[in-house]
Amino acid sequence: MIFEENTMKTERIYEGKILNLRIDTVELPDKKYSKREIVEHPGAVAIIAITDENELVLVKQFRKAVEKILLEIPAGKLEVGEEPEECARRELLEETGFTAKEMKYLYEFYTSPGFCNEKMYLFLAKGLIKGESNPDNDEYIEVYTKKIDELYDMVINGEILDSKTIIGIYTAKMLMSNKNF
Repeated sequence: MIFEENTMKTERIYEGKILNLRIDTVELPDKKYSKREIVEHPGAVAIIAITDENELVLVKQFRKAVEKILLEIPAGKLEVGEEPEECARRELLEETGFTAKEMKYLYEFYTSPGFCNEKMYLFLAKGLIKGESNPDNDEYIEVYTKKIDELYDMVINGEILDSKTIIGIYTAKMLMSNKNF
């Protein structure tokens, strides 16, 4: 069976600073029609930054969309024309003050493909050098470092709710169990 949907019409609803919203009218495989609300996002990066003490660097910040303070791995939106690694290095420095001697691309994933086209690129940062953070004017961030096993337990106990951070913690735990890490 063919599961693809053909877009018949697109209506732009909103164009903003970090995202756009459109409504697509689609033809379904059974020749019926439906509407799809799509959030367009330019993409983002997330960074698993591991210190020489084998701790993960995290940021804590208030997230208005969920009305909660969340503990997260450093991350940020791609700027127009910016390469993912360049963005990862920029965001790591801006949010945490760290620079990395080694920045390695790991893989990419879609954050919420049911309604959003955002693709996130995951990087591993090692050989960290501490400097001064420089968050955006509207960002209020606290930087933390924690052991991977402690973070893993926090995920299991429901204390970490951010999906990119959960993916990052699981990936870090897997990488650190590899003898060639």
